[in-house]
Amino acid sequence: MKPPSEQKRKVAHLAIIMDGNRRWASSRGLPVFLGHKAGVEALKRTIEACLASGVKVLTAFVLSTENWNRPEGELKYLLGLLQETIRAEMKLLQDHKVKVRFLGESLQAAFPGLYELFAATERETEGNDSLLLQVALNYGGRADILQATRSFMRQALEGTLAPENLTEGLFERALLTGLGDQACLDPDLLIRTGGEQRLSNYLLWPLAYTELLFLPILWPDFGLSDFEASLAEFQGRDRRFGS
Repeated sequence: MKPPSEQKRKVAHLAIIMDGNRRWASSRGLPVFLGHKAGVEALKRTIEACLASGVKVLTAFVLSTENWNRPEGELKYLLGLLQETIRAEMKLLQDHKVKVRFLGESLQAAFPGLYELFAATERETEGNDSLLLQVALNYGGRADILQATRSFMRQALEGTLAPENLTEGLFERALLTGLGDQACLDPDLLIRTGGEQRLSNYLLWPLAYTELLFLPILWPDFGLSDFEASLAEFQGRDRRFGS
């Protein structure tokens, strides 16, 4: 057995910005909707790859708080596609013991049916432990930090928490990415497809020491070879965490 310093680093938590669905469709003369449908297939391939490689957490950026500015027809299709996919793939999620969590501001008021589906999916997959799939929908990193800050301000005003007793650990658990009584593992690796090299308000706190990988390929084209190459790239990097 190799000593720890020589063992290959494993990606325990993978975060993905799935960029390029619309450009993929446009480059082929196809409707935008088919780009999103192809993007769902790429996500399914990635989930399978995570299960096979031992990744424990996959956090996928599906819809940001800024994406509501897109055309109404496209948004309606996206939400419908999401509902259809969840219902169609529930058995597969259960068979592979995938636990699902939805991250983002609540859609209960605007989309009660979708909210109920999300809640039911989380309940039904709660006991699964092979892979935690976190779906970031109506999510923004700044909004997440702001809501956590407000919760601690309320506690300070109520006298239940002194400001000097607020720690990074407590703050992490108050974020949407936290798991309540414990913080979720920070991502080891962030992959963004589509050629853009920015975070786009995604997981701003958890990505503090994450390795970043920006790929020129469009998300629907992301396959197993790209997944494996990305993990190999991560394994070759020297992570010092400021030391």
